Amino acid sequence: MAVEKWIAVASFGMLVMFVAQMISISVYLSHPAYDIDPSSEVKEFISISVAPGLVLAGISFMLARKYGSRFVGSLLIAGGIVTIVGMFYVSTLMPKIISAYIVPELTLSPIVFSISAIPVIAIGALLFKLKPMPKRDYFFDG
Repeated sequence: MAVEKWIAVASFGMLVMFVAQMISISVYLSHPAYDIDPSSEVKEFISISVAPGLVLAGISFMLARKYGSRFVGSLLIAGGIVTIVGMFYVSTLMPKIISAYIVPELTLSPIVFSISAIPVIAIGALLFKLKPMPKRDYFFDG
């Protein structure tokens, strides 16, 4: 596989990992076994998974934009859809969380990252529409 395909796979994995982390902390905070700081945990999840995942999505688009790629586009679309669906599920878990653990980072993250997943889906769909550019033969150009 080409580099942009591997980067798209990594982006998809990071976005899935972020959704899994947010679901796990939301489920844990409904019945915590010990006291934690959800604010720092969510910031850690953002810096470890979703921020690099969004950057990698942009990089894979930039590498594949000259010729288009259905594989990269489908991975970007799938990553965006997984993020939106996962953040919707996390927002449905919010009422079950103990009120002492409700912090702005936990309540705003599903909204912010659902909105940020929309451009990821858009650039993935754009890769389906791009037509490959013809390769130029630079050796015989006059």
